Amino acid sequence: MDSDGVLFLLALGPVGAVGFYWAMYRHYRNTDKSHAFEHETAVEVLALTGNEADRKVDELRGVRSARIQGENLGNHRQRLRPM
Repeated sequence: MDSDGVLFLLALGPVGAVGFYWAMYRHYRNTDKSHAFEHETAVEVLALTGNEADRKVDELRGVRSARIQGENLGNHRQRLRPM
């Protein structure tokens, strides 16, 4: 095998790696296909109103305990039991 063939084979590795990197970069980045969300998308903010399905369930006032009942602070790996 002559030296030109060996050089070609040695150059094929880095050239293939660069080509593969470029292809993966283009495939996952899609920089030519993306759009500027902030400039091309209209966002409308509507008034926040409730409906009849929204109802107040409970209210807590004057909570004195700084802890949550059933906390697992001492044993953080303990699994919670289903109710």
